[in-house]
Amino acid sequence: MSIPAERLDQITHRFAELEARMASGTLEGEEFVKASRDYAELEPVAKVAREVKEIRAEIAELSVLTEDPEMKALADEELAELRQRLPAAERELAIAMLPKDSADARPAMLEIRAGTGGDEAALFAGDLYRMYERYAAEQGWRVEPVSMNASEVGGFKEIVANVTGNGVFAKLKFESGVHRVQRVPETESGGRIHTSAATVAVLPEPDEVDVQIEDKDLKIDIYRASGAGGQHVNTTDSAVRITHLPSGLVVTQQDERSQHKNKAKAMQVLRARLYEKMREEAHGEEAAARKAMVGSGDRSERIRTYNFPQGRVTDHRIGLTLQKLPQIIAGPGLGELVDALIAEDEAKRLAAMND
Repeated sequence: MSIPAERLDQITHRFAELEARMASGTLEGEEFVKASRDYAELEPVAKVAREVKEIRAEIAELSVLTEDPEMKALADEELAELRQRLPAAERELAIAMLPKDSADARPAMLEIRAGTGGDEAALFAGDLYRMYERYAAEQGWRVEPVSMNASEVGGFKEIVANVTGNGVFAKLKFESGVHRVQRVPETESGGRIHTSAATVAVLPEPDEVDVQIEDKDLKIDIYRASGAGGQHVNTTDSAVRITHLPSGLVVTQQDERSQHKNKAKAMQVLRARLYEKMREEAHGEEAAARKAMVGSGDRSERIRTYNFPQGRVTDHRIGLTLQKLPQIIAGPGLGELVDALIAEDEAKRLAAMND
């Protein structure tokens, strides 16, 4: 798509103004924070806009030179190269100019729950958690478990973790949904393939200013922890259940021995779930359009199948099958799937803009 020259000028002028303001040393407090955020968002767009302007200017200059018989051969050669580079640069700019999800740069709350399939589903939930953990390490992100309910055979019935770093939600948001696994369990003597599933939810983490929770809207119950957890379980009333009365959302937390720590972690999870609810309500049409593109966000929708006997992973939303299951489940190979989902989303949003 060809972006008008006037629009390129607007981008480069706006970025030059921001650069000058940032260099002036006169900005303070909130004004400085806002200018810094605007600068960071506009910098990659301005960089590509400048490249497109330069290529177009060179094409215009060389086109004049082709009228000179002595310069024509050399100019034609350079023109061919520039005309080949221009569409790619214009596409890169169009993608950079696409409206950003305001939550893309945020950290995320990763929730994985074993679904149908009993023990095998819990083991698979553990595999998924380790896959995301290793992928996160490769991205330079930090993963901290918030709560977990371990299965007796290994893996997790449920695990919630906080993932922090640059652009976490932008890369993980398409992971929400039902992940299905097909494999022969270790306990299966007949060699039959079992199918089980786990549910993944990725929620952007809000700042405290994004979601303000009134004490009067909370019902907090303190009770005795239960289940596996060592000698301190069932000896103190440290488990916390928080009910947010206006929304009906309920969060329980019992991993920590301290009631105070359990309450803090439960509030962190509650805040993320409320923020996601607010986002869905505020951007209903936008969320529906995004779901139509790559089917993200719907936890009841089967998005991906991991077939162990055949060593393949299929993402059903974009029809992509990779014969790289070991690399993907190990973590590093997940990047190829993530990049493909982002590219598909960008392509469909570009097409929608051109309709």
